[in-house]
Amino acid sequence: MSGTDAAESALAQVFKALGDPVRLRLFLLLAGHDELCVCHLTAALALPQSTVSRHLGVLRQAGLVRARRAGKWMHYRLHGELAARLAAVVAEHGEAAVFDEDAGRLVRATQG
Repeated sequence: MSGTDAAESALAQVFKALGDPVRLRLFLLLAGHDELCVCHLTAALALPQSTVSRHLGVLRQAGLVRARRAGKWMHYRLHGELAARLAAVVAEHGEAAVFDEDAGRLVRATQG
């Protein structure tokens, strides 16, 4: 695979990762914070931890997020210039009710 083919493949993987509604919601939540625990992301999306972790793994494989372990929990943050630029674009268009509901649940989860 040539350098150009590899770059195209990597970019396709990024867009494929963001093409899933759950991963897009996760990406938007992470874009608004320095770092979030998977426990808070699970509460924000009202989805099982296994589902959230699986989707975060796809975002990680695409190079959009980075993880670190703190005790028994994983904490995630956006990673790289591309992720930051995409976050700005996505945030401009992320005014759907579901994103607002996620943000509201996240606030409740992080305050409690």
